Amino acid sequence: MLEGKAVMGDTDMKQTMKEDALSLASKALDCFDVTEPTQIARFIKKEFDRSYGSGWQCIVGTHFGSFVTHCSGCFIHFSVGSLTILLFKGSIGEPAPRTDSLANLDSIVK
Repeated sequence: MLEGKAVMGDTDMKQTMKEDALSLASKALDCFDVTEPTQIARFIKKEFDRSYGSGWQCIVGTHFGSFVTHCSGCFIHFSVGSLTILLFKGSIGEPAPRTDSLANLDSIVK
């Protein structure tokens, strides 16, 4: 388990989900070399999709920035050695306002 080796960044996950993320990261690092961050991310994402429903996103690398919207209780950011792992479930935002001619028609009909 990575709990002792992982350096936690931000998270709002419950303890059991956090432990799952760390455990899956550990398994991924056993299966893949650190030079394969895409494979590591794919492994973690697919397992979280299977366990917690679809919509999970995983980013693994050494240097990256991020600005994401996520569901409450579904975000974790931690580092293991030289790799940083960001795992979150995307949030559905509000729909964009309609700008087509049907939007104008809706206001006329009402």
